[in-house]
Amino acid sequence: MDDFTRQFDVVSKRAETREILSTVYEALRIKGYNPVNQIVGYILSEDPTYITNYNNARSLICRLDRDELLQELVSYYLEPR
Repeated sequence: MDDFTRQFDVVSKRAETREILSTVYEALRIKGYNPVNQIVGYILSEDPTYITNYNNARSLICRLDRDELLQELVSYYLEPR
């Protein structure tokens, strides 16, 4: 273990999260689901069956850490506009 300070590229992490959520949203919409309800169900339960396998959506959303996703969503909602 080293003593170097680590920096993370938050902007690219946000862009990746946005891309994954957009892809999952679109896959759910195409399959006839209510995307917001399904994504919320997944976030609350961590049950991947809320997300369709169509267009690899289920494995994509599993890449996201739910705690980080919630933190990002709350931060975005509370940012002054």
